[in-house]
Amino acid sequence: MASMKEIKRRRGSIQSTKQITKAMKLVSTVKLQKARARAESLKPYSDLIYDTIRSMLEKSARLEHRYLKSGGGKKAVIVITANRGLAGGYNNNIIKLTASSFSAEESIVFAIGKKGRDGLERRGFAIGGSYNEVIEDPMYADAADITTLLLQKYEEGEIGEIHLVYTEFKNTVVHVPVVKRLLPIDRPLPGEGAGEERKPAALMNYEPGEEEVLEAIIPGYIASLIFASLRQAQASENGARMTAMDNATSNADELIEDLGLLYNRARQGAITQELTEIVAGANAIE
Repeated sequence: MASMKEIKRRRGSIQSTKQITKAMKLVSTVKLQKARARAESLKPYSDLIYDTIRSMLEKSARLEHRYLKSGGGKKAVIVITANRGLAGGYNNNIIKLTASSFSAEESIVFAIGKKGRDGLERRGFAIGGSYNEVIEDPMYADAADITTLLLQKYEEGEIGEIHLVYTEFKNTVVHVPVVKRLLPIDRPLPGEGAGEERKPAALMNYEPGEEEVLEAIIPGYIASLIFASLRQAQASENGARMTAMDNATSNADELIEDLGLLYNRARQGAITQELTEIVAGANAIE
């Protein structure tokens, strides 16, 4: 059994750790409230623009455009993680999903967050760009800049597809890692829907023309999806960190309680031993 001094030192160390995890939980809770409100306010818009683009393509049976065709280059993968750890499996889940969904030889990673960049670089993925500061306070301008860069590489043939890997925020404790293809855009089949029987859609008319309309809409569409994903990932990160710190604080309480029992047992054993020695000494004198 460990000595009382060792137990007391360990209990003090765990109490200090508990204070840190409790403070981090409170900070994450405050950040989560703000990030959650932003993510939820943006979700209706991102869902609507996604449905609108799919509806346009569904009604455009003969439409041909480079944004609807896969190129011959590598796959560009936008990976959104955090800059810091202590968030449970949040970062590791995204890294594992990316590694299992894409080949390192055929992909180029554009990392938003240090953890994803470092983790995928160790797994052999090439890093085409790093945007660590973006995840701290996501802005639409950041998403637009990334979109402009990737579309330029797409048009030049350097990349043939653009994918997005992020964590979708469901609620405070449920965060789901997902992969979404941004380009080429999936053309939905006529009448495709969520289990509903739909009538054949009328053809879509474009003014001034198909090329001009898609050239104007698609970049904004992609930037909107990236921006919404950044907001979702930020809320998920703070939710995961709050949960992890809450669990760490609870575990610290249990360890402190267990160490308290061990300390009392050690103290009782020391007192018993001292009394035994005193009694033995007294008997020896007699």
